[in-house]
Amino acid sequence: MLKDKKKIIIMGIISFIIIGIGAFCIFFQKNSVEALSKYGSRGSEVTQIQTKLKRWGYYNGNVDGIYGTQTVNAVKYFQRKNGLTADGIAGPATLKAMGIYSSSSSTSSSSNSNNVNLLARLIYGEARGEPYTGQVAVGAVVMNRVKSSSFPNTISGVIYASGAFDAVRDGQINLSPDSTAKKAAQDAINGWDPSYGAIYYFNPSTATNKWIWSRPMTITIGRHRFCK
Repeated sequence: MLKDKKKIIIMGIISFIIIGIGAFCIFFQKNSVEALSKYGSRGSEVTQIQTKLKRWGYYNGNVDGIYGTQTVNAVKYFQRKNGLTADGIAGPATLKAMGIYSSSSSTSSSSNSNNVNLLARLIYGEARGEPYTGQVAVGAVVMNRVKSSSFPNTISGVIYASGAFDAVRDGQINLSPDSTAKKAAQDAINGWDPSYGAIYYFNPSTATNKWIWSRPMTITIGRHRFCK
C-alpha cells in the first residue's frame, strides 16, 4: 500500500513537471521572435516587418502583426527592389536586408557590424571611385537622415526607403564593398561629417530634377554636390 502511494506521488510529480515544461515551451514559442515569417504567421516579428515596410513605402495595410496577402505582396515588392528572391517569405536574407535580427542574444557589437556592412554596401554602390572624403560624406548623409525627424530613424530604414538611393534601385547595394568603403562607413558612423550636415547629394552632370538643384549646397566633393 505504501509503495502504491509512493508511485502515485512520483507519477504526480513527473506529470506536473511535464505539464510545466510544455506550458513553458508554448509561452516561449508565442513570445519569441520567429526566425522566418510567411503567410499565416503572427507575432512581433511580423509587426516589425509591417512597420518597416510601411515606413519605407512598400506596404499600405494595417500594422496588425498578421502576415496576410498584403504583407506577402509588400515583402515581394521589397525583395524585387533589393535583388532578393521574390517569394514573399521573410527568411534570413530578407530579414537581414530589413535590419531585423531574430536572435535575442544579438549583441550591440554584432548590430554595429551589420550597420557598418550595410552602410559600406551603400557607399560602394553609390560612390566607389570617388575621393575617400566623398565616400565618407555619402555615409554621413545617411547618418544625418537617421538623426532627422523627416526620415526613418535607423540606417537600414534610411537606405531602404523607397526611391531613396539609386544603388538600391539598380541592385548595386548587393555588391560586396571593398575595404575603403568599409572604413568610410565606420568613419561616418563614428561621427565624421565632411558633408557639413547635408541630407541630399547629386551628380550635377547627370541630374535633371529641378527640385534637387534648388536645395542649398553645403560642399562639392568629386562628382557629388551635397546639399540640405
